Amino acid sequence: MTAKHFLQLKDFSAGELGYLFDRTRWIKERFKRYEAYQPLRDRTLAMVFEKASTRTRVAFEAGMNQLGGIAINLNRGDTQLSRGEPIEDVARVISRMVDVVMIRTFEQSIIERFAAHSRVPVINGLTNEYHPCQILADIYTYVEHRGSIAGRTVAWVGDGNNVCNTWLEAAAILGFTVHVATPPGYEVNAQIGAACRGHYQTYADPMEACHGADLVTTDVWTSMGFEAENAARQRAFADWMVDADMMRQAKPDALFMHCLPAHRGEEVAAEVIDGPQSVVWDEAENRLHAQKALLEYLVCGRVNP
Repeated sequence: MTAKHFLQLKDFSAGELGYLFDRTRWIKERFKRYEAYQPLRDRTLAMVFEKASTRTRVAFEAGMNQLGGIAINLNRGDTQLSRGEPIEDVARVISRMVDVVMIRTFEQSIIERFAAHSRVPVINGLTNEYHPCQILADIYTYVEHRGSIAGRTVAWVGDGNNVCNTWLEAAAILGFTVHVATPPGYEVNAQIGAACRGHYQTYADPMEACHGADLVTTDVWTSMGFEAENAARQRAFADWMVDADMMRQAKPDALFMHCLPAHRGEEVAAEVIDGPQSVVWDEAENRLHAQKALLEYLVCGRVNP
């Protein structure tokens, strides 16, 4: 059988995502009741990190352990990748030894090349272009607090980065709209935008983008790998901080999310991220439960509730 991968959110249908949200809720409820659930006993997850991580690392490692399996952490310097071994050869070897692989790397092409030569499911833990595990948890968090996201409006304020790209994919799959406000020069990738046409609108003014939104979300101004641009980005994004005035443009019951880490006083004001509309800590915790549901699905297939 060909392994099923999770390299972009669009690798899964709306039905599959709905199933994962249901499983996330079930798994989380058991966790909160301290009831063990270990369908991945004797299974192994290899985690390959070429970029630093907090939430992705902890959520996958703790999640795999809670499901009864074992997680192996491999930084680039721990492997022959650092000495030039082809990614295809690494995939052929690792996938003969483990049951599922999570990779956090740079270009999307790297993880696609790995998956093309892997015998087991491969999960995108973040690339320059996409962050599907984050949006899986984000949408589950919205569902947990407000119900279905279909027909809703999400305001994205900031860089047209990998998280933004994945929100656009989610909108096309699940039937909601994204209002995107980015500074000039930091717009959504044209090819990705074209694939999601009709499910997002662009705004030059972030205040307008937030008007009537059900959810306002943002990210750091300088993503990993773009540190050399930090000074220029600080200037370009100066008017793109999500503050209380911006949140007042959204619906009164709008939620605020941030994938973290956050820089208070830059992309978000402390009064917002630490305020009553913020669900960032639920969002962060849900990385654990959503990724457990994802691991279960990729390794075991659909499980009867």
